[in-house]
Amino acid sequence: VMKLNPQQAPLYGDSVITVQLTEEDKVEDDVVFYLVFTGSTVQHCTSTRKINPGSLETISPGHDCCETVKVALCASREGHPVLVVAEESFQFVQDEAYDAAQFLATCAGNQQALNFTRFLDRSRPPAADVDFLDEKVALAFRHLKLPAEWNVLGADQSLTESIPRETLMHFAVRLGLLRLTWFLLQQPGGRGALSIHNNEGATPVSLALERGYQKLHQLLTEEGAREPDSWSTLSHTVHSGDYSVKHHRGLDVYLLTAEA
Repeated sequence: VMKLNPQQAPLYGDSVITVQLTEEDKVEDDVVFYLVFTGSTVQHCTSTRKINPGSLETISPGHDCCETVKVALCASREGHPVLVVAEESFQFVQDEAYDAAQFLATCAGNQQALNFTRFLDRSRPPAADVDFLDEKVALAFRHLKLPAEWNVLGADQSLTESIPRETLMHFAVRLGLLRLTWFLLQQPGGRGALSIHNNEGATPVSLALERGYQKLHQLLTEEGAREPDSWSTLSHTVHSGDYSVKHHRGLDVYLLTAEA
């Protein structure tokens, strides 16, 4: 038996999981532990790092659907066969950040919905919550399978820059969401959104200035602006066919995902 903490993770992954080992699994230093997550259509294998003799740490993989999966703890030692030492179940869930990202992605061109997001701004969350929200929603947005024709400005490409309207970029800037703003800037329509005025004549750039968001203003106006520090900047993913490998530099953990 092993204990996983927590026993669930959001679909977009990238949260820390601690594995408590039982007495008999606390073994010599030359044993390497892996976790294998088996879902209905994909399988993930993650490396772990030892925190102390009785516990390991890893990063939860991003998964393709909400479900309970089987997790096997495997031990490997040079010259010996790989052993499954424990099994446990684990749940992938759709959390609020995922819901929010999905809602925002769907509403890119919907003025009523975007005006609703302005209403949210009046009950501003405290700064620490904004940072947490920013991190999670940006991670979730990265994980969404956006359609090929998706655009920050919505589906109606006939609207010119001269038509005043709210955009997703106004939303991200108004709340001071640095990482989400960066993500949107990299998407089709992201740069174009910067020069669009809303009904009060504000562009995302003027909003950043007006609200005193210096970092955000730099991000929008400086040529060589770098991606803001975040959990996802610590991760590097390489895709190859049905496989993807991700390295989380913060914990030095590797994740291999394969279609089962």
